[in-house]
Amino acid sequence: MKSSATRTRALSPSAAKLRLLKRLRCTLRYEKKAWATGARLVAGVDEVGRGSLFGCVVAAAVILDPAYRLRGLRDSKLLLAERREVLAERIREHAIAWAIAAVDAARIDQINIYQASRVAMREAVARLAPAADHLLIDAVKIDCELPQHSIIHGDALSASIAAASILAKVERDRIMCEWDAVFPAYGLAAHKGYSTPKHLAALRELGPTPLHRQSFAPVWQNPVPQEAFAFMSEDVEKVAVMEELTQEGLAG
Repeated sequence: MKSSATRTRALSPSAAKLRLLKRLRCTLRYEKKAWATGARLVAGVDEVGRGSLFGCVVAAAVILDPAYRLRGLRDSKLLLAERREVLAERIREHAIAWAIAAVDAARIDQINIYQASRVAMREAVARLAPAADHLLIDAVKIDCELPQHSIIHGDALSASIAAASILAKVERDRIMCEWDAVFPAYGLAAHKGYSTPKHLAALRELGPTPLHRQSFAPVWQNPVPQEAFAFMSEDVEKVAVMEELTQEGLAG
């Protein structure tokens, strides 16, 4: 019979991380520490879509109201889609402030996904009204003069970061479902642009769309087949229209 340690070693990295996240408790501990230093508008910041092969990376910033307890907040990856939708509505209704920002695939290819994630998070913070006076950020630091605390697994430990994770995830899923209507052969509504077997098979057969991240290996390793070039101009027009609608949605 295999020992517990052997079974743990046999887990894939993603499964092991998921197991760890499920054990962590999401609380206001970090927010309370910031409040104790005199901060009053503490924003949690997180991004979603960093590992996707398609489309934008989306970030959110949320300032929770200390007087209103939002129950059920945790890392968005651990929540069912229906539960995320319910929580996102409550966050938008009861938070002191919240904001969302996105960086598109072309910019991701230009500056790399890590920097694009930081840009999206910084833009989300800049859109907060009222403005934050302290930041809690999942795993990274951003170019911002505000006091900030980077927390590993922050979306599973900090209620504010978890709230940001939920808003970002719900928004990006919405965007992916809209793009699914433009590029139905890729199954974006199901896998949200991540490298599932179905998505990789579509890339091998059809090549990437104009919104795939060309700097990501599974994308550049599958160039557009020659017969697909005839349809590219129509796709580019669709992309331009949809990107305008996406930006209007983020601004709203």
